Amino acid sequence: MANMQDDSARIEELRGLLHRANRAYYVDADPLMPDSEFDRLLSELATLEDAHPELDDPHSPTRRVGGEPLEGFETVAHAQRMMSIDNTYSLEDLRAWHDRVVKGLDGVVPSYVCDPKIDGVAISLRYEAGVLVAAVTRGDGEQGDLVTSNVRAIDSVPLRLADGAPEVLEVRGEIFMPDESFERVNADREAAGEPLFANARNSTAGSLKSLDPAVVRSRGLRFSAHGRGAVVGLDGVPDYWSFLERVRSLGIPVSDVSVRCADIEAVIKRVESFERERLELGFAIDGIVVRVDGFAEQEALGSTSKAPRWCIAFKYPAEQAETRLLRVDWQVGKGGTLTPRATMEPVFVSGTTVQHATLHNIEEIRRKDIRVGDLVVVEKAGEIIPQVIEAKVDARVGEETPIEAPRSCPECAGAVEQEGPKLYCVNPECPAQFRERLKWFVARGQMDVDGFGEKLIDQVLDAGLVTHFADIFTMDRDDLLALERMGETSADNLIAAAEASKSRGLARVLAGLGIRHIGASAAKTLARAFPDATALLSTTEEALAELDDFGAITARALRDYLDTPAAVEAFERLAAVGVDLGSREHVEADPESPFNGLVVVLTGTLEHFSRPELTERLEALGAKVTGSVSKKTDLLIAGERAGSKLTKAESLGVEVWDEARLRSTLAD
Repeated sequence: MANMQDDSARIEELRGLLHRANRAYYVDADPLMPDSEFDRLLSELATLEDAHPELDDPHSPTRRVGGEPLEGFETVAHAQRMMSIDNTYSLEDLRAWHDRVVKGLDGVVPSYVCDPKIDGVAISLRYEAGVLVAAVTRGDGEQGDLVTSNVRAIDSVPLRLADGAPEVLEVRGEIFMPDESFERVNADREAAGEPLFANARNSTAGSLKSLDPAVVRSRGLRFSAHGRGAVVGLDGVPDYWSFLERVRSLGIPVSDVSVRCADIEAVIKRVESFERERLELGFAIDGIVVRVDGFAEQEALGSTSKAPRWCIAFKYPAEQAETRLLRVDWQVGKGGTLTPRATMEPVFVSGTTVQHATLHNIEEIRRKDIRVGDLVVVEKAGEIIPQVIEAKVDARVGEETPIEAPRSCPECAGAVEQEGPKLYCVNPECPAQFRERLKWFVARGQMDVDGFGEKLIDQVLDAGLVTHFADIFTMDRDDLLALERMGETSADNLIAAAEASKSRGLARVLAGLGIRHIGASAAKTLARAFPDATALLSTTEEALAELDDFGAITARALRDYLDTPAAVEAFERLAAVGVDLGSREHVEADPESPFNGLVVVLTGTLEHFSRPELTERLEALGAKVTGSVSKKTDLLIAGERAGSKLTKAESLGVEVWDEARLRSTLAD
């Protein structure tokens, strides 16, 4: 009995100590112990909890990740709308915004708070009685994905708040990936032959979408609070600055570089000083958020239909640098697009050394009159993708050479045609196109063959193991094991993933084939219209042009593709290896259905339906369900807490149903 009491006391001691250690590290920036000591104590706690399951606590530090991977995310409505923030790029515009604020407050000059604008993923955390009960992504502002299991895996998010927490506290903030974690994640992906993330924000978003919380746990994500949603019982907090202090005292991380400013001049000084300071923080910052401090003043100023009037984001201009353009290569994409890629003398810009940049297309090159040998200005678009902004024409010495459009494909020597500003290789057998199309075909959102990364695709292509889409479903285990860094487990997992992807259905196959103008949305439209690939192959250009969101150009391009031997062979070979080419979305609509032919929009929270379930049901009855209200909308179905979509529908005279009428009509 004494041993049981000792273990129970030790468990409580360790839980309290580890909770305090997390807070000291993530909130106070004053670590209590080295990482190795934290890991040792966490392991001790896990061992004791395994020995005493009767002492289980879902909020224990060991329960950051637990249970099986998720099957999917539920879409839920926000208790209060998560609005976007207007941007400004000049100090003059920032002053003009201040003038509008003062005018809106009848001449009262408010104080402001300046926060770093972290380039991450917006999230809303809901605590009830101090316990984390929900984490929801921003989504469209009215509703988002419920990602609580994944957010629980992030160490800096407290599962339980300190004493004194209000009855309800919704904290809005940003989940982000520090530079150090981003570099580690990409290094791991490169070693595994997986495609690299373009930037830390994409990596963060991809992590939160993972159906396995253990993946989130491994990514080293962080959270920082910068706002509030629904609040019940948070007394004595008249302004945003006090709110930051209160939530910090409860154990929620907030930025330690936020600054309170007495007037707009202090704001301007902070904006100017932070431009260089932000580069030393160790995570991506693309601006500074300026907001009116007082909550009463915020309420008086109100909001537009999309953004609060009391808040604005100052975005810093992209850093630029000058370098010499050495040559231009033309890369062939999955749809045959020829994209010009600049090779330059290495130059340091926005924190990294850049040697390559996009030139977009041939018409952009001509418009900017960019030539090989030019001194050019380079910047990172959104501080992510390097691009050539302009040539320094005045610096020319007469040895620069114009950039000519290629007359034939640089990969297959096939014919090149121009469509609009872009050049295309029109040879469907072009090997470069197939390489890029295969990478697209197996990616998430298309066939989703897990583990089939870019480096592995290059390996199987170079080894001649895959020469057609169908070959990925017949790969031989021994052939895979002969590849560099391919182990037995990886080979077995890849073969199993390919087998599982056979059942994705027609829409995913069409989206994956890389057909010009046919993305995920168009592929679903086709799958709704045709029961299988055979029916699609036999349809006419005129019938295609009549489909929703299809026009003459898309219909002609698709019909031209379907008429090629390569297209027929693709469908035949995929069917031969067992890929399902039947449609999941196709349902013969009942002409008597009250929804047949209607354009329907859903908004608010529905008690008896999930959003995906209702969308599927209405589409089966002949409706087209879209995400936004317009003049083409026939019907809005509005649940509880319907927001701006309801307002817009009423202004346009769109018919509005509540859930009771919807259920009654569906029951008839």
